[in-house]
Amino acid sequence: MASTIERQGDKPGANPLGFTRGQIIQEFGWDSDVDEDLRDLVMDDTGEELEDEDYTNVADGTLVWWRSDDGDVDDLSDLLMDAMANLDDGGVIWVLTPKAARGDHVESRIIEQAARTSGLKPTSTKVVGVEWAGTRIVSKAKR
Repeated sequence: MASTIERQGDKPGANPLGFTRGQIIQEFGWDSDVDEDLRDLVMDDTGEELEDEDYTNVADGTLVWWRSDDGDVDDLSDLLMDAMANLDDGGVIWVLTPKAARGDHVESRIIEQAARTSGLKPTSTKVVGVEWAGTRIVSKAKR
């Protein structure tokens, strides 16, 4: 089955989220609607399985799958705080949301507000799959 995700030049290590070999990535909000091709790319490029919400060691990055029916801005802020708990200094959180065409789309202002409330900074947003967009979030100290 062909991937629905385009790699940048189809080079290993060039997944749309920028994770690299050996990094440990924790995942929050998995459900049956997530983009499995994107998850597979992250695992291929890191060489590691994704860790779930119960993981308690240090993670290099985090995937947060978030839909409008998952809660309000305060709920997302709380989840971002949970995601930061294990995140290594310099780690990146990707908030993955349904694209605008889907009924469970999340407006970018919600993600930005939740990030700022959590002491984080949204840096960029891009399409990461057929039905998903990602917003890159870092600590305010990192750019």
